[in-house]
Amino acid sequence: MDNLMGLLRLHVKKGVNLAIRDVSSSDPYVVVRMGKQKLKTRVVKKNVNPEWNEDLTLSVADPTLPVTITVYDKDLFSADDKMGEAEFKIGPFLEAVKIRHQLGLVPEGSVIMKVQPNRENCLSEESQIVWSKGKIAQDMFLRLRNVECGEVQLQLEWIEVPGSRGI
Repeated sequence: MDNLMGLLRLHVKKGVNLAIRDVSSSDPYVVVRMGKQKLKTRVVKKNVNPEWNEDLTLSVADPTLPVTITVYDKDLFSADDKMGEAEFKIGPFLEAVKIRHQLGLVPEGSVIMKVQPNRENCLSEESQIVWSKGKIAQDMFLRLRNVECGEVQLQLEWIEVPGSRGI
């Protein structure tokens, strides 16, 4: 793990207008992947607008790897149904973390960078990278792909690890 740059905390906030995969609702959960790492949120029963409010932490060694978010519907008697996926790169976020040290004292809530939605990312609206409570944070609304509807709201936060190589 000498390659560790730091930790990326994903605060998986909620799903909005997720697809219905059971009779009238779904039992959604989120799987986050980056490289060989795979993390899961808990299942929220019978809810297409679930609030997970869960923190998942990824170790970042290769900043070029995309982070993939897949939403599934938990089924008891068959394979879980896929409810869409989204992918994003952490490059812009890491750029903001990198320049943070050159910014000196910035006021709470300052916007460091803005990321526009485009074909390369799954953002459904502009995403702002801000200085918040002494850390760099980024809120994202991700539009799920390969599904009729649904978005997932996340917040990214960078965690410096003592002894890691940093960014």
